Amino acid sequence: MSIPTPPKAGSYLSLGPSGFHRVAYTDWGEPDGRKATICVHGLTRTGRDFDVLAAELSKTTHVLCPDVPGRGASDWLENPKEYIYPTYLGDMAGLISHVGAERVTWIGTSMGGLIGMMLAAMPGSPIRKLIINDIGPFIQKEALMRIGNYVGAAPSFPDIEGIEAYLRDVHAPFGDLSDAEWRHLAETSSERNGEGALRLHYDPAIADAFNSGPVEDVDLWSVWDRIACPTLVLRGAESDLLSAETAAEMAKRGPAAKVVTVQGCGHAPALMADDQIKTIADWLGV
Repeated sequence: MSIPTPPKAGSYLSLGPSGFHRVAYTDWGEPDGRKATICVHGLTRTGRDFDVLAAELSKTTHVLCPDVPGRGASDWLENPKEYIYPTYLGDMAGLISHVGAERVTWIGTSMGGLIGMMLAAMPGSPIRKLIINDIGPFIQKEALMRIGNYVGAAPSFPDIEGIEAYLRDVHAPFGDLSDAEWRHLAETSSERNGEGALRLHYDPAIADAFNSGPVEDVDLWSVWDRIACPTLVLRGAESDLLSAETAAEMAKRGPAAKVVTVQGCGHAPALMADDQIKTIADWLGV
């Protein structure tokens, strides 16, 4: 398949506890009054993961895909202890303000889904529609331990083929991606390390906060129960982060989400396949 190239790139300054840092994003489509769709990636990923989805949605809406600080083209934080959700919530609120959006459709994969849940649960939230990709308000510690085994790794690779092979292994649960899609993820997930080799395009120190204490189950049901906007949940059929039981409960509590199980993948559906994009577009009515 042909992978689209983002038409525009932007950035803005956000303020954290230790000072300002720059947040980068790709910008798809034309500004649409005070409406926007924001797509936010997983823990070690970048906003470029959404290139295929953003290209399709931008035919009818303005789409923004930020790199959460410490990833992609955004700044690394001076203090690694600030790679935490309060920082990310402020950063994403800054993006909403930066583009003047008052009505937001939020699409979040894994970490991006948790950020969306927390923002949607806030009083006066501008999030009007919420799509959560393979994450939920309850996460078993065993799944977090699996992620902890690779987050923060800082391997180097002699060429793009090495990066691609690594991603095919670590992110095999993304599903049956084409060679072009794996290569796209490799090219947008890597950068030169200053010594001629390639490295993963994120700050290894994001693992400091993630692995800062004993790994325990995550329980955010109190957050989920405060969400009132229409919500769609996508769950990889083989996911270890979003269990079938938790997804079923998400359909009953809080926003009473529509839950769609995506076959052939685990954590998390890559949102590149035609059927996955159609599920999102149909639910949004675009």
